[in-house]
Amino acid sequence: MKKVLIITYYWPPSGGGGVMRWLKMSKYLPEQGWLPIIYTPENPDASINDESLLQEIHPDTIVLKYPIWEPYDIYRFLTGKKKDTKFKAGYVSEASSGNWKSKLSVFIRGNFLIPDPRMFWIRPSIKYLSHYLNENDIDAIVSTGPPHSMHLIALGLKKRFPDIKWIADFRDPWTDIDFYDKLKLTNWADKKHKKLEREVLSKANHVVTVTPRWQKEFANIANQSIDLVYNGFDHIDFENLSPDLDPKFSIAHFGSFNKDRNPEALWIALNKMLIEIPELKEYLSIQLIGQTDDSIIQSIKKAGLDKFLTCTDFLPHNKGVALLKKSQVLLLPINNAPNAMGIIPGKMYEYIALNRPILAIGPPESDSAKIISETNSGICKNFEDVEGITSTLQIYYNRFREGTLTTSLKSYQNYSRKNQTANLVKLLNR
Repeated sequence: MKKVLIITYYWPPSGGGGVMRWLKMSKYLPEQGWLPIIYTPENPDASINDESLLQEIHPDTIVLKYPIWEPYDIYRFLTGKKKDTKFKAGYVSEASSGNWKSKLSVFIRGNFLIPDPRMFWIRPSIKYLSHYLNENDIDAIVSTGPPHSMHLIALGLKKRFPDIKWIADFRDPWTDIDFYDKLKLTNWADKKHKKLEREVLSKANHVVTVTPRWQKEFANIANQSIDLVYNGFDHIDFENLSPDLDPKFSIAHFGSFNKDRNPEALWIALNKMLIEIPELKEYLSIQLIGQTDDSIIQSIKKAGLDKFLTCTDFLPHNKGVALLKKSQVLLLPINNAPNAMGIIPGKMYEYIALNRPILAIGPPESDSAKIISETNSGICKNFEDVEGITSTLQIYYNRFREGTLTTSLKSYQNYSRKNQTANLVKLLNR
């Protein structure tokens, strides 16, 4: 069996979207001839822990761990946060508009911690893995970012071991990520980020990303072809789920829900519907599962919807999926950011596999909207389209009352984790 070294910051028991891509990919690699060797921090400063994900690690997987030092305790001290404070997704966007201490911390993050706060793990990791590679045969290296420090570890190894093939996997952009303009970068820091990005793109044997639009954008930066390997759903996660549905008209969201994803038009639309359809008060339920930014809670309260809201800070992935399966409508808000056209949230594929109607809030011409249309799994309406969102909700609600709120999926099996791993293996074999 060939061996692939996968350099990733996110690995169980850490939870959240960043873990799922390579946890699931590594699960299906052995049956396609590749043994995954995971390199990951021993003590990461994870925003979420999900012990249930440990059960999904393939038994043949080799896991290498090495201690990491991260400056988050300094950030906590500067901003007056408690030592056990977890950082929510999108914390840069929140901090960039906070008090002067928060703004200072963002300035330090952008201009001194390049490419990210995990930079202090780069040199120790290159040293540790160089020793490992000298004593073990490895056929390929995969680095996955963000954090993009993982790519710089692989870049350092590539310089020492030029014959080993390297795939740089970008789950999100680097200098085109939605919060890049909020990092308060000096000209020097901006040039440094872009220089490192170009070096990774040019030195890797293959570059992979997760959406068609990002594929084109990386190709423009690198001036070379970029490969596309989508995220997806693991069919095993959806076996033996209860077919019973919530008796309420439940609108559910699972996962991190940050400030940039706040669908203000949705809350306005629901408020409008409650006035126009008084009986909706008996049925409406809004379920938010996972880390939810306080600005979203405040928007819901402002729209008079707080009595219909249920917030659950955390559920293990398997229990979250089971709860979503019971929901009437699945909410998929896209980041309202300059790169929204290329964002495909990882949860979208799981939403599709759950076979419940999706209401996506984002550009109707986006990569997400195209897949939702292709799979016939829901409807996407623009950020400010109150009328369009209201109309969609009315259709969904009428079908709910009639007992006919269902979907008729098509062409969705291509997005299974197993099939997408096969696409990656073609690259590895090449």
